[in-house]
Amino acid sequence: MRRLLSNAAAVGGIVVVILGASLASAQAKDAPQKESQPDVPDAIQVPAGEDVVLLAHATGSQIYTCQAAADGKFSWTLKAPEAELHDRNDKVIGSHSAGPSWKLKDGSEVTGKAAARVDSLDGQSIPWLLVKVVGHAGNGQLNSVTSIQRVHTHGGQPPAEGCDAAHRDAETKSSYTADYYFYAPVK
Repeated sequence: MRRLLSNAAAVGGIVVVILGASLASAQAKDAPQKESQPDVPDAIQVPAGEDVVLLAHATGSQIYTCQAAADGKFSWTLKAPEAELHDRNDKVIGSHSAGPSWKLKDGSEVTGKAAARVDSLDGQSIPWLLVKVVGHAGNGQLNSVTSIQRVHTHGGQPPAEGCDAAHRDAETKSSYTADYYFYAPVK
């Protein structure tokens, strides 16, 4: 009888170990994927002690207006971005707009100010940026975000022509895509 109970306990222990391993494996599959930092020039590196908490892919437009500079010359001036933010599964999770601001469907929002920039790799797209967060609103995933990088840009530059005195205040939209990496202090 002792041997039977001992064997039953051993088998039960194996079942518990197998079930535990299966549960841990299932939880790992459901856990959010930890994003690694992108390879970027030193000028737009985030401060030490910050980790990526969200990666969002943006698709949308950069909106420009035709404005005269102090010297009287006209040029396209950035008015605002207008983009949807997508997760890795291409699900829309939020938006990017004037401010600049980023707002997620969970109700959290941040506004930022460009701190550094470098030219895009292809030279024909909007620059890569390091943005410092200057304001928070709502509760959600962006609550603790302190820095944002805009990288892997494609498009978004204003037209080379069409901005002159006859077109003052005209608007144009230029399609773009980019990846936004959101950072928060390591916990």
